[in-house]
Amino acid sequence: MTQITIPAIADDGTLYPIEKLRAHELGVLHLAISVFVFSPAGELLIQRRAHDKYHCGGLWANTCCSHPHWNEDIAACAHRRLQDELGASLPLQPIGIVEYRADVGNGLTEHERVHMFTGTADPDMFQLVLNPDEVAETRWVSIAALEKEMAQTPYAFTPWFRLYVERWSDLWTPAA
Repeated sequence: MTQITIPAIADDGTLYPIEKLRAHELGVLHLAISVFVFSPAGELLIQRRAHDKYHCGGLWANTCCSHPHWNEDIAACAHRRLQDELGASLPLQPIGIVEYRADVGNGLTEHERVHMFTGTADPDMFQLVLNPDEVAETRWVSIAALEKEMAQTPYAFTPWFRLYVERWSDLWTPAA
């Protein structure tokens, strides 16, 4: 795995650089992004993470998520990761910030302050070019179907995505 430096958050709120894997080993609070792309009908584009990811490989997650590089603008990171993971681009709007801590296995912890972004795309027109190092597959799903599936098979989904769906109505109401 390539060493990437990301912004960690000190107790006083200042940012400092830390290597990404080290942040997860120590459970250090750090910045992250999560993108949610909805169809005009309100379906969410979700992805199954590549099986070889260093944590949560093969699990379903939101459209895309990642960490900004050290000194990278948060919104620029959201656009970069949408392109890097799915080969796609579209306008994104910030919708809020969520903080969580979750065990992601293998002695790693995600402790993130997540800047959330949303966008809208027509599934028939939204061309995806999946990066196989990042994404195994994608699909569109209604929120009701997602909640039902997540209740039946929770461990098929990443811990952070389960938290987002549990808090769905508190996060925002997607366009229908």
